[in-house]
Amino acid sequence: MSAKVFIDGEVGTTGLQIRDRLLGRKDISLISLPEDRRKDAGARADAFAAADIAILCLPDDASREAATICQSLPTRLIDASTAHRVNPNWVYGFPELAAGQRAAIAGAKYVSNPGCYSTCAIALLRPLTDAGLIARDDALSIFGISGYTGGGKAMIAEFEKGEVTGNFLYATTQHHKHMPEVMHYGQVSATPIFVPAVGQYAQGMIVQIPLRTSRAVELHAALSAHYAGSRFVSVRPLDQAQARENPQALNNTNKLELSVLGDAAEGRVVLSAILDNLGKGASGAAVQNLNIMLGLDEGAGL
Repeated sequence: MSAKVFIDGEVGTTGLQIRDRLLGRKDISLISLPEDRRKDAGARADAFAAADIAILCLPDDASREAATICQSLPTRLIDASTAHRVNPNWVYGFPELAAGQRAAIAGAKYVSNPGCYSTCAIALLRPLTDAGLIARDDALSIFGISGYTGGGKAMIAEFEKGEVTGNFLYATTQHHKHMPEVMHYGQVSATPIFVPAVGQYAQGMIVQIPLRTSRAVELHAALSAHYAGSRFVSVRPLDQAQARENPQALNNTNKLELSVLGDAAEGRVVLSAILDNLGKGASGAAVQNLNIMLGLDEGAGL
């Protein structure tokens, strides 16, 4: 018997990508509302009630409202917004985070899907803070560049109409919405300096964290041990990690690739992560979490 899934906000960038990954699957039955009823409160409430799992692809306030509507229902939720990412009543949807995280997702009623920049930064930081190779109070800097699809429909339209003609930095006030989850799940106590940018390309993301250290071999070993056997997260060998880094290398996949770069002899190392901001950084991660929650093959649709 197929599981019933409702995507609330299925016409947004993330919602459409999730829908595309679920269409045609015999183990999933999609509940969809006609265009003229997508904002109808009664129709949405009925769809929530009929679903085994609802995926929220909504702005933060709308996600909180939807979660409130579902409190009295048995419906399980995956929230793709930032609304619940550090809420202790929600399980963080990064299965590779730590031992027991996948099991926690499997049994959760509420799962918060990670952000794209956050997935990269946390994937690099958490194994290293756990291993004591990065001090929790280190003054860290995080740099990243994402394809413009990460900005949603409005930004996509600006780029595709030619209204934006180059790369640009944003969140220059140092109050980016992903930092609370990066700090919480990366287990760092000092707020990193974060410099994100949008590139003149559609999909793909690279995030890098520079370190003053000579311990590249130990950093690489800790990352490799943490993700050993992982289906979607890999660590490039040290002897292959000095090639040009391409943020679009993993587009249209649910993969995340980590590297340890730089010159350890001179004490300058750069941790690097690449993923598809619409894949493992958003919709791919949501489908992975959905599969885990339903007890299905984790890679189904991916």
